[in-house]
Amino acid sequence: MMLKGTKIYSIFTGTCPKCQQESMYKTKNPYVLSDVLKINDNCSHCNFKYRLEPSFFYGSMYVSYGVGIAFAVPAFLISFLGFESSLLTAFIAIVITLLVFGPIIMRLSRNIWINMFVNYDKKLVKK
Repeated sequence: MMLKGTKIYSIFTGTCPKCQQESMYKTKNPYVLSDVLKINDNCSHCNFKYRLEPSFFYGSMYVSYGVGIAFAVPAFLISFLGFESSLLTAFIAIVITLLVFGPIIMRLSRNIWINMFVNYDKKLVKK
């Protein structure tokens, strides 16, 4: 893939930020709600430890706010301006959007957070 080796690739695929060879998550499907935040301890390919320090992913809550806004604004614009609905209906559309995309928002936030601190290492990839 053309984007492999970039932070964008790791963020959207949820792969190891160091080697991008395997998923960081125990279950790839974010809608398995019991496993949505269960992360592997280490990458089986490069042995990168995902939890850089205790409570590392608490910082992703700050990122989650921005990602949630990125989902909420289009929901508002589509419902309020696109369908010319009332403000109450637009608010309900935002709430439904955030509930439906909540697991994806949580994972994207974690992926963005870890990729802020870890860089891809092309030497770890077998050719």
